[in-house]
Amino acid sequence: MVQTNEEMAEAGEAPLMVPRTVVLVGLMGAGKSCIGRLLAAALDLPFVDADKEIEAAAGCSVEDIFAAHGETAFRDGERRVISRLLSEPKMVLATGGGAFMDPATRKLIHQRATSVWLRADVDLLVRRTSRRNNRPLLKRGDPREILSKLIEQRYPVYASADVIVDSVDGPPEATLARMLDALRSHGGARAGHDSVRSAAQ
Repeated sequence: MVQTNEEMAEAGEAPLMVPRTVVLVGLMGAGKSCIGRLLAAALDLPFVDADKEIEAAAGCSVEDIFAAHGETAFRDGERRVISRLLSEPKMVLATGGGAFMDPATRKLIHQRATSVWLRADVDLLVRRTSRRNNRPLLKRGDPREILSKLIEQRYPVYASADVIVDSVDGPPEATLARMLDALRSHGGARAGHDSVRSAAQ
């Protein structure tokens, strides 16, 4: 069982301290929200889902924003929301799958946060995304084919994240433990994107 920072402190162990907001990036179905909540609890930080913040600001769902205004308008709003969140006290922030693909958003994340790519293979993504019916990008054709194309397009960009952790099938605590180990190895002590990248692979 993964210990929280509070439990580690009570046991006399050094807690994991992150100097900046931890931003989770990756494709839909990688587990950013699920693992993000667990990570936030372990670090005694608030968890924020960027998509939920966008919906609150817009007064409608992400799906409705896509349908009414298109992806470009959505990405503009997403960038503004993420910029605001990154100016607030540190947190664990889960972002939508396309957020890190926007150069301006990616630059903000590199400058103000520690980015963690939750990497997952296409089989796992297909299984997880099939459980929900609110994925606008997956309504345009065969989900496996769409996810495979997104992997080809996005994974080279996601690879610029500070930390890479494989999201695996099974208990989410297993992926959380890998993420905590990777963050410890990363250290996070240096404030720029030139810090040493770590991987739990």
